[in-house]
Amino acid sequence: MIGKVIRGTRVGGLTRYLFGPGERNEHIDPHVVAGFRHPAALEPGVRPDGSRDVAALNSLLNLPLAALPPDKGFDKPVWHCVLRAAPEDPILSDDDWAAIAHEVMNHVGLAKYDDDGGVRWAAVRHADDHVHIVATLARQNSTKPSVWNDFYRVREACTRVEQQYGLRATAPGDRTAAKRPTRAETEHAYRHGRAEAPRVTLRRHVATAAAMSDSEAAFFARLRADGLLVRERFSPRGSGEVTGYAVTLPGHVNREGRPVWFGGGRLAADLTIPKLRHRWTVAPARRDDFADRAAAWSEAIDAVTRATNRLRSCAAGSPAAADIAWATADILRITARRLNGDPRGLLRRATETYDRAARSPYGRLPISTAGSGLRAAARVLAETSADDDRMSRAVATLLGQLAQLADAVARLRTVEQRTAQALAASESAGLMRDARDRSGARSVRPEHERITPVDPDRSVATLAARDFPNSPLGGDERPLPAPDPVPASRTATPRRSRR
Repeated sequence: MIGKVIRGTRVGGLTRYLFGPGERNEHIDPHVVAGFRHPAALEPGVRPDGSRDVAALNSLLNLPLAALPPDKGFDKPVWHCVLRAAPEDPILSDDDWAAIAHEVMNHVGLAKYDDDGGVRWAAVRHADDHVHIVATLARQNSTKPSVWNDFYRVREACTRVEQQYGLRATAPGDRTAAKRPTRAETEHAYRHGRAEAPRVTLRRHVATAAAMSDSEAAFFARLRADGLLVRERFSPRGSGEVTGYAVTLPGHVNREGRPVWFGGGRLAADLTIPKLRHRWTVAPARRDDFADRAAAWSEAIDAVTRATNRLRSCAAGSPAAADIAWATADILRITARRLNGDPRGLLRRATETYDRAARSPYGRLPISTAGSGLRAAARVLAETSADDDRMSRAVATLLGQLAQLADAVARLRTVEQRTAQALAASESAGLMRDARDRSGARSVRPEHERITPVDPDRSVATLAARDFPNSPLGGDERPLPAPDPVPASRTATPRRSRR
């Protein structure tokens, strides 16, 4: 089950939408299933024309807000939570959805089971597979409720509900997933002829530049060489210390014509300046003694093999295992960048899929240096090339070894009961094997993959082939299949038809 929290300013517009026909007449029999009072006492009346009169419900929900001192409330006092079951889940009854809504409100802390003074709320159902919880952020004793970490508490409540009702298991809110583009970002990219949202493009280039660099100066130089616009943030003390940075694509502007900047933390949890500095601190110095390209690729194969063997012997949750899993993303990114002829973009997809498996929960950084060999090999690959004939076998061997390493990471994450990360690593391994078997990846890219202005005449069919638009639920989570053993090459979960 997926839950998404949205904040708003007016409860009236939201309730009119929920009890209305919907944007495409998709709202069928909207009704209250739970709330701070009995659902029958909150159910809106029906006007002679068949529309719903939500005035009484709005008054009940707004009353605590009116009693709250003006300087004590929230700028957006309307709390809206959408709870949605997976398509293959059984259809839940009104009583089930009522119990689920109460569990979410209790776990978030807005209306606990034993708290008569909690916020006022109502849960509205107008479809088989989801409900909307509407609450006003003012307690009935005229105090301000706490909404600290409400998104993650909703995620925890959804996990409990999945176990209780036997629903499809979804990923925990452990902050390992990169932030997905919003629907507005995806639509903006579509209108301007981009194949993907700028956030995705920027994250790929920034993560690759971080893997190829061993210092801040080298990092920012690579970003600019790739064609990105970079803005550094300096300490207000005048010391010249860089305290942050932001990047954007050429031509990516808002309505006012100003560049739309993305800080490292908005791209991924491990791309902030402090975490990049940690990465460069534990990384070994760059080696320049690989004059022979074959020796460089051979060393990369050996480094991956050693890392795989060590990972298989590591205890679950150990710092060494976490660092190897994190460093695997670096060598995978650079391999995907250096190799040309990537069949169907399999290596790029493998890199982006593996991304989540690399991170430790809640932004924790590994304290081990077990991944140093992988990072050193990755930086050597970043500065070397491969002959079409001589290196094709080495390329295929490296891809096969990387697939085995990803499999080892998948087994590690499975033992650690991190289902989302295990599936990501397993899917990535399958994509790498497909890339190796197709093996059109023989030559290497030019010195840098530069960002170029977008061609506005790109094929609309190509853009439509993307998964567009994004699900309105978005969020840190993505639905996962039931945690049964899956083949490494499987990249999708078949859905059962609903009856």
